Amino acid sequence: MSSISRDRAYALLTDHLKTPNLVKHCIATEAIMRSLAGRFDQDPEVWGLAGLLHDIDLEVVDADMATHAAKGAEMLREAGVSEEICDAVLKHNAEGLGLKREGVFDHALAAAETITGLIVATALVLPDKKLASVKSKSVRKRMKEKSFARGARREVIMECEEIGIPLAEFIEISLESMRGVAEEIGL
Repeated sequence: MSSISRDRAYALLTDHLKTPNLVKHCIATEAIMRSLAGRFDQDPEVWGLAGLLHDIDLEVVDADMATHAAKGAEMLREAGVSEEICDAVLKHNAEGLGLKREGVFDHALAAAETITGLIVATALVLPDKKLASVKSKSVRKRMKEKSFARGARREVIMECEEIGIPLAEFIEISLESMRGVAEEIGL
């Protein structure tokens, strides 16, 4: 059971994130995390809230990736969010903080939040710029492009395989989840 409601979490997020695209990214990550929770028979509220709140600190830390996620976890603790969610938020940017991700929840959040950027980038190069037109094969192709490597790291997305989900299936799960919020995220 989560420590706060989804409505309260969304209000908390939008109190700290003013950039619409960042909020949309968090909504997309939430959708993927809810689907992954079902896959692993976990609480979709807890996993969804972690996805929604994972980047709450981005406009507070001024893109300082060394402190990103540590500040977010601190902000969430102060707001009374469960330690389970705070810990997952802290570890989603484990490399920058010198931490190691452990367990399905940590790896799922890292992979989910990274794949959202790849899927959005893939949608935006399509003529109609619609999520409905994105195919799994296109996402895998985009993942190999050098320009992708600058924005997100392939190895983080590949953490899906560490939790037992082959890449092609993970992309399909992610696409389907994001299609469910396509209108809300403007794709």
